[in-house]
Amino acid sequence: MDVGTKIVLVDDEAEILTLVRDYLTRDGFSVVTAQNGLEGIELIEKEKPDLVLLDWMLPGMSGLEMCKRLRETSTIPIIMLTAKSEEIDRVLGLEFGADDYIVKPFSLRELAARIKTVLRRSTGGVQENSNSSLLMRGDLTIDVTSHKVTKKGQELLLTPTEFNILHLLALRPGTVYSRLQLLRQAMGEEYLYYERSIDTHVSNLRKKIEDNPSDPKYIETVFGVGYRFGENL
Repeated sequence: MDVGTKIVLVDDEAEILTLVRDYLTRDGFSVVTAQNGLEGIELIEKEKPDLVLLDWMLPGMSGLEMCKRLRETSTIPIIMLTAKSEEIDRVLGLEFGADDYIVKPFSLRELAARIKTVLRRSTGGVQENSNSSLLMRGDLTIDVTSHKVTKKGQELLLTPTEFNILHLLALRPGTVYSRLQLLRQAMGEEYLYYERSIDTHVSNLRKKIEDNPSDPKYIETVFGVGYRFGENL
């Protein structure tokens, strides 16, 4: 984590804003805050942060609405802060484009660790040996150095997690990866308890890269095992 890494924190609870801002500032981050969705959108456009911490329940524009709106134009890493602990709620957050979520009440130390993990995913990519920084797969071009993906020359907006999953699978077409392997290599050891979240990320990724997401040719499901990148492109 670089000193001065900028975070926008959006939460309507003043106590949480103060506690999180002060802790993360001591940990070397630069933190700016907003208390509602519209203010948060304006702040993000102005500050161009490295990561967004976003409360689920916000006045006016909800955190989910804000996440969806950001994903229309940005791949900035987003961590949802939520009091909702049910799996369906966590999956919903991921479907709207969040990279991670943490359930309130949370440990400030854990929050800082999760932030650093998501930031590493957004810049470090997948740790696999590859001699080329450019992967050509069918109509897709994956630029590992710039973390950009294009399809027929058109850039696709992928979240850091989606990029890492695609990069990992595309490195070895035909190789089957279990959900746990994808979690470990594309997200990190601390996410192994969230095995089914991979399905949500893959579903979102297919919507962006496939001509027909219901009949995918790039990311194929191997039932009962996991996923692989298609060989016949």
